[in-house]
Amino acid sequence: MATPRAIKSLSRRPAVRRFISWLGYLYMWLVMKTGRWRIVGTESRDRLIAEKQPFITCFWHGRLLMASLAWNRSEPFHMLISSHADGQLITQIAARFGLETLAGSSTRGGTTALKAMARILKDGGYVGITPDGPQGPRMRASIGAVALARLTGAAIVPMTFGTSSCRILNSWDKFVVPYPFGAGDIVWGTPIYVPRNADDKVMEGARLQLEEWLNRMTAEADRSHGMPPIEPAAEIPTSIETGADA
Repeated sequence: MATPRAIKSLSRRPAVRRFISWLGYLYMWLVMKTGRWRIVGTESRDRLIAEKQPFITCFWHGRLLMASLAWNRSEPFHMLISSHADGQLITQIAARFGLETLAGSSTRGGTTALKAMARILKDGGYVGITPDGPQGPRMRASIGAVALARLTGAAIVPMTFGTSSCRILNSWDKFVVPYPFGAGDIVWGTPIYVPRNADDKVMEGARLQLEEWLNRMTAEADRSHGMPPIEPAAEIPTSIETGADA
């Protein structure tokens, strides 16, 4: 019988990873086609798009799976994804949905990714960040998205989802996998703005605001669909280094 280490090693092979990404795409297509999904709270998002104002979409790592359904593919969108093997798998699934990705993390390629995202935003594009990725703490925001917002002047727009039927994986992020034939809401929140001259105190206030809003939105979305509550990790970030990703 194959050991977990052998299975993980096998999944790192490019051909196997492509096959898994194809299966992941088919599964998500089934979830979207058979489910009753609503996208709510889009007023602020749509206004920013109509006014051609770029913004940073933030969602928890555990709610990554429905990002492809949340976004209008007619607008340029790039998600920040870590460069390790799991991140490469997510990259391939996202590509099948027509989403662009950037490789980087808080530990590898963070500065390069920050510069790339800044260029995209200044060119009028949009980026997506999981502020608790790639390794947590769960549902605790790092400073990366706030630093990017201060650098570029782009707003931060929180986004999450809740569903009536899913599996919650026993992973650090309590990753939520919706089941087909369920119902769910993808919820967009109110923009958060960070002044260009924000000092550390203002930056920390914006980070806490993002964390609190995302957790409140997520709790409300879960409650409305009868999902069991998922609590944030007890730890909070102690560093203000830039970098957060999927």
